[in-house]
Amino acid sequence: MAILFFQFQIAFSQFQIQESIKIGGIQQWIQIKGTKSGAPILLFLHGGPGNSVMAYADKFTGELQKHFLVVQWDQRESGKTLKLNRSDKPLSLALMEADVVEMINYLRTRFSKHKIYLMGHSWGGFLTLRTAIEHPELITACFAISPMVNQLESERLSLAWMKEQATTTKNKTALVELNRIKTPFGDGEQIYYHRNWLAYFSGNKTLSKSYVQSWATKWLDLFNEASAIDLSVTAPEINCPVYFFVGGQDYQTYFKLTEDYFNKLKAEKKELFWFANSGHNLNLSEPKKLQEDIVSILSK
Repeated sequence: MAILFFQFQIAFSQFQIQESIKIGGIQQWIQIKGTKSGAPILLFLHGGPGNSVMAYADKFTGELQKHFLVVQWDQRESGKTLKLNRSDKPLSLALMEADVVEMINYLRTRFSKHKIYLMGHSWGGFLTLRTAIEHPELITACFAISPMVNQLESERLSLAWMKEQATTTKNKTALVELNRIKTPFGDGEQIYYHRNWLAYFSGNKTLSKSYVQSWATKWLDLFNEASAIDLSVTAPEINCPVYFFVGGQDYQTYFKLTEDYFNKLKAEKKELFWFANSGHNLNLSEPKKLQEDIVSILSK
């Protein structure tokens, strides 16, 4: 039985729905926020995989809620969905993509929409693009934020960049640990060294080794499966409008690879928005600009 929470606030003309619905054979948790019941649907796909953002999503969707019904979703094995139940099937790219399509069709039916808007960050940006590639008939437009487009090559390029930084700063510890990394990542220790030094050289907070290794136990195989796909080869064309939001200092989903894919891509309509002062998490570092850019697209 679905768990339902419904809140209506007349003073702010805003409603909020939180509930579990059956997607892919298990209960999955969604949250819907907006100010207009008939507004377009915007489904957000979080990154990771496994990184629920529901607790702080208002930071980068608060303004969007005035223009869309914004749907946050904890994907299987993530957030509140994980608390409800475990995945009944082994994790795979095909399974995660099937969940996305089923969720879109659920929202289309529930809100009587022919199509919806789809937005995703990082891993979620990859799922967004893959869904637009395979099912453009379901998508009004897709917004890909710091998307994985050729992640295996991205890891190699960022590793080379970090080794340059370590050599320049004479950081012997970094060089020793960076030289232990193979791509694709073979285990949790390798991805920990990569992400930890990437955070360090990008001026961000370093990571917990135990957390990264625990994450890898569940997610690394799926992540490597997705990372092996080069969209510039497998998807040279997308038959719906597509918009890219790219941090000029993003070495995690390497900004140059995203730009190269954008330049090669054939699409009904496409546009790239640069966030010169941001790295990978531009939705958190420049949320105002991100939302203004999306609203400007909607107005067109």
